[in-house]
Amino acid sequence: VGSVNTPAFLEYLRTLDLDLLIVVCFGQLLKEAILSLPKFGCLNVHASLLPKYRGASPIASAILQGEKETGVTFMKMDKGLDTGPVYQTLSLPIGPLENCGQLEGRLGNLAAAHLPSACWKICRENLRAQPQKATADAIVRKISKTDGSIHWDKSASLIAKMVRAYTPWPKAYSFLPTSRGVKRIQITQAVAVEGNFGENTVPGQILPMQDVLGVACGSGCLKILRIVPEGRNEMNSADFLRGNPVTYGTVLSSE
Repeated sequence: VGSVNTPAFLEYLRTLDLDLLIVVCFGQLLKEAILSLPKFGCLNVHASLLPKYRGASPIASAILQGEKETGVTFMKMDKGLDTGPVYQTLSLPIGPLENCGQLEGRLGNLAAAHLPSACWKICRENLRAQPQKATADAIVRKISKTDGSIHWDKSASLIAKMVRAYTPWPKAYSFLPTSRGVKRIQITQAVAVEGNFGENTVPGQILPMQDVLGVACGSGCLKILRIVPEGRNEMNSADFLRGNPVTYGTVLSSE
């Protein structure tokens, strides 16, 4: 999609005689010429409880930070990045195993259920926007493919959050040495297990566990429940191990 801030697109918007312009998951900042065009301004639907997690990856960032709750904010847009005054916030809990795709779906349903009523109230001036609280929270950046690379010296708790935050994209991944060469594996569901797994255990080392792939981390162990082997469909850990015997002590790598 090209820039919406061109004279041609602005002229097109003028022909629509807009009361309210709604923006959802859109990666461009609107200039003042567009922001001031609709009678009641531009409404942004943002997937966080502003002012937390302004920017491009609010859902994944909330999971990575271990938040127990997130939500949707209806905000009147200004020239800043998610800095405009707030009409309404709607919250919901984050499930302990919920991944980014699942949470995004629930947030979308929440927003869709309340957006028509909010628009109605805004256009009848029955819903007033209130300034956001001042905050020093950093803006969350766009996620890249390389963010999914697992560094096993991190804690099992953090890596488990990565798995949830980066499913379905870009997926947390690592590299497993096999008899047929080093293979990339993507991890789509996992849980952290606390504990000491031996003095000689190194981060990334595969541990002996019954019907599940366990990997030692900087602290604790990651119990992998679902996996996408290179060139294969997603499967549970037990099915993977039955078809791919793994030598305990093998060490996974980040590249």
